Amino acid sequence: MRYCFSIDALSPSAAAAWRLQDDQRWRQVVYAEPLQAGDARLIDQQAIAAWLGVRLKKDRTQGLVRQQRAGRFDFLMRGIFAHAVVHRFSAAPLPDLAQMVACHAGCEPGRPWLVYLDLAGHFCALDSDQQSILQNLSIAVRGEIASSPAYIGAQAAADAQLMGTIYHQFLAGWLEHLRSSNMQIFVPEVKQLKPQEELIAAIQAWQPEAEG
Repeated sequence: MRYCFSIDALSPSAAAAWRLQDDQRWRQVVYAEPLQAGDARLIDQQAIAAWLGVRLKKDRTQGLVRQQRAGRFDFLMRGIFAHAVVHRFSAAPLPDLAQMVACHAGCEPGRPWLVYLDLAGHFCALDSDQQSILQNLSIAVRGEIASSPAYIGAQAAADAQLMGTIYHQFLAGWLEHLRSSNMQIFVPEVKQLKPQEELIAAIQAWQPEAEG
């Protein structure tokens, strides 16, 4: 799997976007557009995480300049903020139902588990009491946090109808992740789902970005 991240900034109305350059200036772009020469291409997770949640303001010379990181109680999140955008240079896999079921089965109920898809399209789980979810660059698509045996663990994994529904939701979230290049996509509600066959066909038809 070949990929990197750009740092894209988005205005409050989403009408304007900018991208960090190698020289630390910002150029105006269409949010999540393909990379061009001079765009900063980041792989190091610490370097990427350092930009997440950072507020910026317009500057005549640099395009944008860095301000403070949003605070814990900055619920309105007004202003221009930096986002991590993934750029894939190789085909994306189709997530595997059996692997998702095994992931659910391996989680002990009674703890707040988050099942998610990572960038490689693998199902993983983290205990949200022990590991951070916010700004976690491993999470491409996330489900709901669950602790009840009806939704996580061996009992849930044995419920074929439940597993089929959750897998359907993850397919829709995975396609949205591929199309938007955004991280931490929430799985959609069941009533919003397109037919599973349509989602699978769209995932398989999706094309990666030219590495350039």
